[in-house]
Amino acid sequence: MKYSKEEVMQYVNEEDVKFIRLAFCDVFGRQKNISIMPDELPRAFEHGIAFDASAIAGFGDEAHSDLFLHPDPETLSWLPWRPEQGKVVRMFCSITYPNGRPFECDTRTLLKTAVKDAAKAGYTFYFGAEQEFYLFELDDRNLPTKTPYDNAGYMDIAPDDKGENVRREICLTLEQMGIRPESSHHEEGPGQNEIDFKYTEALAAADNVMTFQTVVKTSAKRNGLFADFSAKPLDTEAGSGFHINISVKPDTASKTLEKTIAGILDKAVPMTVFLNPTDNSYKRLGKLKAPRYVSWSAENRSQLVRVPAASGEYRRAELRSPDPTANPYIAFTLMIRAGLYGIENGLSLPDPLDVNLYKADEKTLSNLKKLPVDLKEAKVAAMMDDFIKKNIPDKILQIFCK
Repeated sequence: MKYSKEEVMQYVNEEDVKFIRLAFCDVFGRQKNISIMPDELPRAFEHGIAFDASAIAGFGDEAHSDLFLHPDPETLSWLPWRPEQGKVVRMFCSITYPNGRPFECDTRTLLKTAVKDAAKAGYTFYFGAEQEFYLFELDDRNLPTKTPYDNAGYMDIAPDDKGENVRREICLTLEQMGIRPESSHHEEGPGQNEIDFKYTEALAAADNVMTFQTVVKTSAKRNGLFADFSAKPLDTEAGSGFHINISVKPDTASKTLEKTIAGILDKAVPMTVFLNPTDNSYKRLGKLKAPRYVSWSAENRSQLVRVPAASGEYRRAELRSPDPTANPYIAFTLMIRAGLYGIENGLSLPDPLDVNLYKADEKTLSNLKKLPVDLKEAKVAAMMDDFIKKNIPDKILQIFCK
């Protein structure tokens, strides 16, 4: 349900809400928040709430530290793991300078702008997220270990799959917060899990990713576990992906989606630093279903982009290179911008590559463009690319690449 400002204030008064969390994230997608009391809510809506941004990665220094949070009432959600009496609710925020000018490192506003530009061009993009994560045991000091919670494999069941009850708790919590999980299962690695949720419009989808990671980490902690969203937490086991499903409307005879895919393939290399932003990210790529080459195919999971078997409203493309350390607001922004680039320039898809790239010969591989092999190469590719410079504010680009 989407709330207005008046409905939020009514909800707070009627539902015994005592704390309101104003949520935002830094440029790398790490969620932050400030809690305010109900009496401060009218001021938050009218003027915003000031905060010291000097300690937030990339947000400024002590000389220019004041920024303002402006809550988005449509994102109101209560936090089911907090007490029933004296409820805690959360709203995502936009960020501005004191004079009201949008803050260029506010990646949520960056995505909102991309959505508006797509709408002006006549298109709406939808996203569905599939995030994998590991559950690890805690030591006797309650600190994370690298000991997986179980030794189950892909889609195994209990009792081998010990994460079943944790996933159940996560899914039920998400439902209480208005997010619809589609499926959940054990993944390939020991202690590795995946939960997918229903596709939606871009901004809500990115907000859902942020909420999802918070719910997973909270549920894991409540069960005496640690949830790890890094790309490659165990060197010898499967990495964790952030598979992003994208569709576009209208999609007459599927041509719009094809041009969208062509645009994403064309810009995949310079986009990589934002989709795989850590050194650890590059330990995953090219191994165990994680792509290394710029290619596409129907259904084939060794490719960068695959088009799953589906029709009608479920027809979509899946980008398989990102990992869960990516900022979803930046990731979705770049995918929309690349999709629009493909549509506006009438790009054509190359021929599909219907081979298993993990077993392909050198001749086949030598004809393919490769994703960056490490973070340094990814940074260089982004810094040299005009598409990235046009669509990513220079301040964000410098933070990621310098």
